[in-house]
Amino acid sequence: MAVSWDHRIARAGELAQKHPAASELLKFYQQLARFQKSVFEKLSSFPEHDVPVLLAFFPELISLAQRVGSAALAEAAGTLEQDSAEDRLGLLESIWQHQVESRSLAGEDAFFAQALLQPYAEFLASNAGPAADGSAPLCPFCGSKPLLAVLRPEGDGGKRFLLCSLCSTEWAFRRVLCPNCGEENKDKLPVFAAQEFDYVRVDACDTCRTYLKSVDLTKNGKAVPVVDELATLSLNFWAQENNYQKLRPNLFGV
Repeated sequence: MAVSWDHRIARAGELAQKHPAASELLKFYQQLARFQKSVFEKLSSFPEHDVPVLLAFFPELISLAQRVGSAALAEAAGTLEQDSAEDRLGLLESIWQHQVESRSLAGEDAFFAQALLQPYAEFLASNAGPAADGSAPLCPFCGSKPLLAVLRPEGDGGKRFLLCSLCSTEWAFRRVLCPNCGEENKDKLPVFAAQEFDYVRVDACDTCRTYLKSVDLTKNGKAVPVVDELATLSLNFWAQENNYQKLRPNLFGV
């Protein structure tokens, strides 16, 4: 089950105080999560649950980006403000299809579409009931790539799950296996961690040169994976400097 929006919002505020380097991003995410929570809650009042219903939420998202977003996001918001409903729907449907096809996403426009599609997909997943057990590297509900891995307590150790980048579904996945290329030789699957983040690590693959971060809830039960991932951007930068490419960028393209 996905972590509640209130827990995400509270955790972002907590981590913004602890990690000054990521404070600005976390504070922006906190406001964005409040917006996404409202989208999630209001979707139940619509008689239809197709992508076009998201057009109703564009003005508020544009206003949010103009108020507290980066200069690049504010500029993109100004452009979107002038776009027609048809153009906005085209953007949403394009990004929705890219997510399902697990293609790479980039650019400020993609941020706006994903910011709306995430609560939409999570709403659909929550109303569809439990997803089928998945052993594949793609989400068993929507087919998207994972954003990160999560280790949850089980017995004397931890069981590995992947967290969907779109609908927040979690599914069990082997611990010693690359979710991108299927490499299972542990010598080619190095793990890297930083002292200041002992519960978050980089799970890399030397075969395909990709990585994803793993949040270990056996070491920090208070962590909210999607939020703690944002607070540990220094690990992303380290991985990039060592020529690893992230399996799926987060909402902010990092």
